[in-house]
Amino acid sequence: MSLSRRQVTVAALAAVPLTLAAAPAPKAGRTLYIAGDSTAAQKYADAAPETGWGMALPFFVHKDLTVANHAMNGRSSKSFVDEGRLAAILSVIRPGDLLLIQFAHNDEKATDPARYTEPWTTYQDHLRLYVDGARARGARPVLATSVERRRFDAAGNALPTHGDYPAAMRALAREEGVALLDIQALSLALWQRLGVEETKTYFNWTATEQDNTHFNPPGAIAVARLVAGELLRTRVLVPRDVRRLDDEIPTSWITWPEATA
Repeated sequence: MSLSRRQVTVAALAAVPLTLAAAPAPKAGRTLYIAGDSTAAQKYADAAPETGWGMALPFFVHKDLTVANHAMNGRSSKSFVDEGRLAAILSVIRPGDLLLIQFAHNDEKATDPARYTEPWTTYQDHLRLYVDGARARGARPVLATSVERRRFDAAGNALPTHGDYPAAMRALAREEGVALLDIQALSLALWQRLGVEETKTYFNWTATEQDNTHFNPPGAIAVARLVAGELLRTRVLVPRDVRRLDDEIPTSWITWPEATA
């Protein structure tokens, strides 16, 4: 089963790989900062073909909206704050900028106190730090429920894997009046439409690895398309801010730079 680009639609600056130094804010235009985990993060040559959806998001927004991808492998809403990564963003974010926040994959790790948060208490508490920090600086926070993993039952039904975290984020968005991109629901529906076998071509399945969490270029492009579509649907962005939502994006546009020390 294959989907058209329109069907998928319906449903950069580098990150900070090894240091806490934030990408400098541009002198003109707006910046969309991404705070998140490995599903969104910039990947480097040693990780190819693994691809974060944040690497593909610039293909769908106009060039006057810069994407600054600060998402990092293995981080939760808590550890991202504790390591000073949120502070690094808040030190450069400006009025009119956007802060897109996607966490849950690592917040779920109950055996790791450095990362674990409880959905209805500490998870929401940490998300408020991002929301309040952005607003205090005149920027707009945007919450995004975590993209779903590839998991199916014996009958071929795509299964949710994030427990109460998406519901807790939706509730916080309503309470705080924050725009919500429901990427969890949209990605789950997309995996269901693609099915058990075709979803393998969207995830980082290689000859040596069967990764049902991280994406390859087609998967990252598909998820970035969902993100851009939601930014438009929720009126965070206006039509002139987005581009190529219905276009085929060549996977050759994805590149993996060498990591810098």
